[in-house]
Amino acid sequence: MTMAERAVPSRVVAAERVASETGFKKSCLPEVGRLLRLTAAAKPNGVIAESGTGSGVGTAWLHSGLGADARLVTLERNEELARRAAGVFADDTRVSVLTGDWRLLEQHAPFDVFFCDGGGKRDDPRRVVEMLAPGGLLVLDDFTPSSHWPPRFEGDVDELRLFYLTHPALDATEVLTTPVSSAVVAARRV
Repeated sequence: MTMAERAVPSRVVAAERVASETGFKKSCLPEVGRLLRLTAAAKPNGVIAESGTGSGVGTAWLHSGLGADARLVTLERNEELARRAAGVFADDTRVSVLTGDWRLLEQHAPFDVFFCDGGGKRDDPRRVVEMLAPGGLLVLDDFTPSSHWPPRFEGDVDELRLFYLTHPALDATEVLTTPVSSAVVAARRV
């Protein structure tokens, strides 16, 4: 069985349909999705958050690992996308889809898992780290792999990636998600 043949959760399929219908082109890759499922499953009673819901594909992957006593809060600034993504989870009270600026997530922090795929990742990385609970997991995708240290992007030091990989409150690593993309995964030190 290849990676492409692995089962895809039904809500992921539904969220991918929303992406197709709305023309949303930045959905979570299946390789990242499986990582998200794992992080959510690792915190079965946790508060799970996502910045940048999009059509809900990443949300659906997080949901596929969500424990019975966990909560999932996701935020999307585009009202139409947020409304459509909320429809994918309308029957599950553990999931809240918010619309607005990513800072609205602060009222739900600290997070046991934070998939920061939208606001915050670039514009306020210090606050992103502060929103993690001790032992909380942070996932940041959409990086271009670099074989250099410090990591580089388009010939220059990738200061954003370096920030997360060397932050004193985090144990962090970069994982290859596809041959041309990587994610930073970190745990907040206790």
